[in-house]
Amino acid sequence: MSANAVTLLDAAKRFDNTGKIAKLVEIMAQTNEILEDALWLEGNLPTGHRTTVRTGLPAAAWRILNYGVQPSKSTTKSIDDTCGMLEAYAEVDKSLADLNGASADWRMSEEAGFVEAMNQEMAKTLFYGDIHEEPQKFMGLSPRYNALSGFDCAENVLDFGGTGGANTSIWLCGWGEDTLHGIFPKGSQAGLQIKDLGEQTLLDDNGGHYQGYRSHFKWDCGLSLRDWRYAVRICNIDTASFADIINGSAASVGTNLIRLMIAAANKIPSANKAQMAWYMNRDVKTVLDIMAMEKANVQLSVDQIEGKPVTRFLGMPVRRVDALHNNEERLV
Repeated sequence: MSANAVTLLDAAKRFDNTGKIAKLVEIMAQTNEILEDALWLEGNLPTGHRTTVRTGLPAAAWRILNYGVQPSKSTTKSIDDTCGMLEAYAEVDKSLADLNGASADWRMSEEAGFVEAMNQEMAKTLFYGDIHEEPQKFMGLSPRYNALSGFDCAENVLDFGGTGGANTSIWLCGWGEDTLHGIFPKGSQAGLQIKDLGEQTLLDDNGGHYQGYRSHFKWDCGLSLRDWRYAVRICNIDTASFADIINGSAASVGTNLIRLMIAAANKIPSANKAQMAWYMNRDVKTVLDIMAMEKANVQLSVDQIEGKPVTRFLGMPVRRVDALHNNEERLV
């Protein structure tokens, strides 16, 4: 039997004492609010999107009577962003799924885990995907902003100064058609596609046949950074010092975060041109939420939007992304 196959023991754990499908507590679930914000547009290529960027302006000159000026032109370059294909199959033995006539509920409980896994992988790839190391994925943000100097994007990489092994990053992103957006291949559909393939003959690890249900999960997408000025990374944030903020003995760490976030916000050419949001993991957000509740900074607030508390800094929402981890390598 395949290690990925659902067993009778697994099935028994899914039923409550009344014989109905038990409600699963998704302790593996993450909060990745970037998936709620990201703008998705159809690419102009079958495999992704091509962006033409102006790299130089034409020359302008002052003219005097009886003398002309030399003609000039601007310069441009093309940048191709490719899409990756994230897929999964859910398979379950038909007899197992049909136990107690609960096949639909059973499959729904099983497939909810696949949706969560797809979402987590997508959020992680948006930040850490690197086609130079894993060509089957798409290029995320971190490989584009991976040094403090030496290339254009480095101007938008700010150093918090952490040197330990518990580093993370804060991101400020401006979503827009001409700034930063997700892409899906030309002629395809956006978002996670789930297709019920119905009853099929499945194979076990020994080549044996049995009847089962199969579902296909597919998400073709990528990330297009059309204007690198609309993403800013605050890197080398050593979360080991955060415990002192939580117990109230190291306010200076939080103050330094605020200073760099102000610097990051002022890197953005025009906040009105894009949908702006901050992205950080739960450890960093905890620090900001504590500072907001203590009213340590008038630009940091907690507002109620549709009955939910939303932390804002400089008017821009602060989003939690569990996919941002605390073991990033120090950038230099």
